[in-house]
Amino acid sequence: MKRNFRKNLTWLCLPMALVMLWGAPNLAQAEADAALGTPPNVAPSLNRNEPAKVVVRIETKEKKMRLADGVEYNFWTFGETVPGPFVRVRVGDTVELHLKNSIDSKNSHSIDLHAVTGQGGGAAATQTLPGGETVIEWKALNPGIFVYHCATSDIPTHIANGMYGLIYVEPEGGLPPVDHEYYVMQGDFYTKGKNGEKGLQAFSVEKANDEKPEYVVFNGSVGALTGPGALKAKVGETIRLFVGNGGPNMTSAFHVIGEIFDKVYIEGASEASRNLQTTLIPPGGAAIVELKVDTPAKYILVDHAITRAIHKGAVGILEVSGEPNDILKSIKKGGMDSGH
Repeated sequence: MKRNFRKNLTWLCLPMALVMLWGAPNLAQAEADAALGTPPNVAPSLNRNEPAKVVVRIETKEKKMRLADGVEYNFWTFGETVPGPFVRVRVGDTVELHLKNSIDSKNSHSIDLHAVTGQGGGAAATQTLPGGETVIEWKALNPGIFVYHCATSDIPTHIANGMYGLIYVEPEGGLPPVDHEYYVMQGDFYTKGKNGEKGLQAFSVEKANDEKPEYVVFNGSVGALTGPGALKAKVGETIRLFVGNGGPNMTSAFHVIGEIFDKVYIEGASEASRNLQTTLIPPGGAAIVELKVDTPAKYILVDHAITRAIHKGAVGILEVSGEPNDILKSIKKGGMDSGH
């Protein structure tokens, strides 16, 4: 009898001893703040192997900002930037998204995330009045790079005013590490004044409906990725570009002059294509582009619908420093400016 009692007591105590040695079992997902990045910076890699409960907080604001030199525009934004913050989660995560709308806003706003499975990508549940807040919870089922945008009526107007961004759902194990990751997003803008006309410009419904933008730009303004805003790297480094297209109308023919894409995850696909010169990104689409820079240069990012680059603003610079080498050398120079 005593022997059976001792035997039963041993079995009762064993689970408690295991808990003391190895900790309590994880009966629920751990909760963590979402990794966010301000363009052109992305959020850092997650470096975790298990799904988590992730909380994302974004506020919509209507804000006057620079569109070009001497040109201002009343942007509608996620997080006071165009594009909005770069959101990074992991496949399998449960995402709790809080959308606030500034009390100073004149319009209601919402969010449709292309990464969300369900009614309106979340837009139906996040129609948010000025001064209000809405909350949704969703499961990240599919890995990839996805666009999010406002989906409040009139939807084209909200997107045309700058309400878009990217969310990256990392696959299990993530992507291989690189030296630099950058966030680039194209958008087309429709001002009542002509391209370059100074002052505060209003949105032109007529030009938007005719799909005739005055500006096509990277990261919200002409020159955002040039001069002090140029992307930086050194010879021999590897670069990953998360490239999106907010639209609302123009398809992007994304190209880096003087480089070849080693890998392109077309539309954020799980498998990469290799050695591409240009990749098409439709409105509401995105791609992941990887390249190793082998020689110093100021590489020019463009929409290769080239009039948009030369005359409407779709230009950026990837400035690569390092010692010159013989990958490209001039034997006899001409006398004309190549424009590159």
